[in-house]
Amino acid sequence: MAGHRRAPGALARGFLALVGRVVVPMALLSVAGAAAAQTGAGGESAAPRCVIDDAGQELCLGAPARRIVALAPSVTELLFAAGAGPHVVGAVSFSDYPKAAESLPRVGSYDRLDLEALLALAPDLVVAWGGGNPREQVERLAGLGVPVYFADADDFATIAASLERFGRLAGSEDVARQAAASLRRDVAELSRRYRDAEPVTVFYQVWEQPLMTVNGEHWISRSLALCGGVNLFAGQAPLVPRISREAVLAADPEAIITGGMGKADSTWLEAWRDFPDMIAVSRDNLFFINPDLVQRATPRLVEGTRTLCRHLQRARDRRSPEEPR
Repeated sequence: MAGHRRAPGALARGFLALVGRVVVPMALLSVAGAAAAQTGAGGESAAPRCVIDDAGQELCLGAPARRIVALAPSVTELLFAAGAGPHVVGAVSFSDYPKAAESLPRVGSYDRLDLEALLALAPDLVVAWGGGNPREQVERLAGLGVPVYFADADDFATIAASLERFGRLAGSEDVARQAAASLRRDVAELSRRYRDAEPVTVFYQVWEQPLMTVNGEHWISRSLALCGGVNLFAGQAPLVPRISREAVLAADPEAIITGGMGKADSTWLEAWRDFPDMIAVSRDNLFFINPDLVQRATPRLVEGTRTLCRHLQRARDRRSPEEPR
């Protein structure tokens, strides 16, 4: 869910097969472009810019990256937030935030890259989604000499760290540090505000057919916990488990929250009204949230978490003395 929210498999997959024909001259162009970008005007390499990516691998660039390609919508958001936006020259489909990202050249989708189109952009840095891009294709890029950073942010701490690392690689350290500091302050404020909040049992719906939720390791579940929410399916083994409707009915959550299939599509919630005896339904604790705010691990997750917290507070406010939870 980190990157592409429209396909249910995006959230459940463990990050898929080389496709398309990659011509050798294009690969050489990419490597040559990367080398040129990392060499100073006098032909001498600048001091290396080194970071450790989310796969635990060290990546060093000879100079700030000036032609960056992002391989997940969430990665695109993170790069722009870190001040690297002017240097992003390509992205995958559904990279729609911020507005400037909509006009970027496309290099396929997060799960099926167009390597020829990607290499034609002569990137000096590719930021891959460690949990979603086809491993063989990304390894092919690395084998051609393209610097690859593996990003896999899954909580507020790693989002903030990613901002700082991207700022280091792109030479936008000041912007990145400010963005990371702002994120950490906002999270700390939410934590202080809701740390003593009464718990609210929650079912968060990721998808309708098949019915899917998140376990306790997912960043959505962690955001709910920050607000005092108790994920009723936190103990499931898969990060994004499939469950039955009967299991939800048996759990009888106090609140049901979903992002639906779009930014303003709450039809999934309406289906739960067929079960008026559920606590969430009887108290009208059926809450919609813009999926982009919670299903992508980006700085906007703070805004999404604030919305989750407001929803859970409404659920608390709707309790009566006769219906304690």
